Amino acid sequence: MLTSLSSMQLDYIRLWFLVQHSLTSFYKISQHYTHLAEATQPDQSETWQKLGIHKNHIQRLQDFHLTESQLKFQHCVDLIQKQSDFVLLQNDAHYPQQLLPYADKPPILFGQGDAQALLQPQIAIVGSRKPSHHGRQVAYDFAYYLSEKGFYINSGLAQGIDEAAHRGALQHNRTIAVMGTGLDQTYPSQNQHLRQQILAHHGTIITEFLPGTPPLQQHFPRRNRVVSALSLGVIVAEAALKSGSLITAKWAAEQGKLIFAIPGHIYSEHHQGCHQLIREGAILVDHPDQVIEDLALPTQWHAQQHNQQANKINCLDTQPELPAHLNILYNQLDWVGQHIDEIMLRQKLDVATLTSQLMELELLGLCMQQAGLYLRCRPGK
Repeated sequence: MLTSLSSMQLDYIRLWFLVQHSLTSFYKISQHYTHLAEATQPDQSETWQKLGIHKNHIQRLQDFHLTESQLKFQHCVDLIQKQSDFVLLQNDAHYPQQLLPYADKPPILFGQGDAQALLQPQIAIVGSRKPSHHGRQVAYDFAYYLSEKGFYINSGLAQGIDEAAHRGALQHNRTIAVMGTGLDQTYPSQNQHLRQQILAHHGTIITEFLPGTPPLQQHFPRRNRVVSALSLGVIVAEAALKSGSLITAKWAAEQGKLIFAIPGHIYSEHHQGCHQLIREGAILVDHPDQVIEDLALPTQWHAQQHNQQANKINCLDTQPELPAHLNILYNQLDWVGQHIDEIMLRQKLDVATLTSQLMELELLGLCMQQAGLYLRCRPGK
């Protein structure tokens, strides 16, 4: 539960409320105004019109001063404070860095549980809502194995494969659920207990949707883009040809992510979607180690497997304390790698200061260089 929201958070929430989760409208408006608070003033409807904002959003702005609208907004804010453990804006240091390259990233995330988990290396496992017993077991096993190796497993809290993946990763306290509703709801409702278990085991629940947002069909492709964007790669454990998980795979392909598909029986309709993905170029995997190898991550297990830098990289067993002055820089680093020019642009630091801080992180075992890029080097607790 949040005791208060900052003025910047309220500005974001107010605009998000007025444009009803429209990414196009939000970014058009926010990029036009120097101060977001100005955007929602009553006299701005003409500017919104010039920006090409939808007439329904303009009408909501014009009606926003009315008592009924103010009461609805205040109720929304009250629910956010009551139900959220954290609210992340896209310019926050703890906002997941892996989302930043995408134009359709959520401008705001509402969450419960451990916000730090979002910064850890993640692999998505998705698939059918009505899987076979075999598919459910495979999803559980892959999630169990990969989470034991230090990865967080994220999925969509749906029935079937999502549920099995969350349960497998729960065994090592490393799972993240992305919802297609507001935090005040659980969909499907039978996963309410699973949701509680995720939070009880140091997991994380996030959504871009405001409280009161129902499980509408169009919300789930939006949820899927976040699932894939957060992840280093996406595993499709089992899927029919018309499975919604193929939408997640499509998002992953557009985002440049690696897509892994687990094959099955050639006569089984449960696996036809996975076989189609393999024909289209997805990587066939039948063991989770193959996922780790293809991702080629600079993590301890990868280094040990190849007998390289075994004494230098000790990312799983040691947890060095992070000095306060390095916190923002460390949070910006990701598991894919960034060029020093890119880091310098975001950090607004001179080269000497930045290289000094990067060297400190390297000496602490929290950062490493690979092919000229700087990467994180700690898969989490």
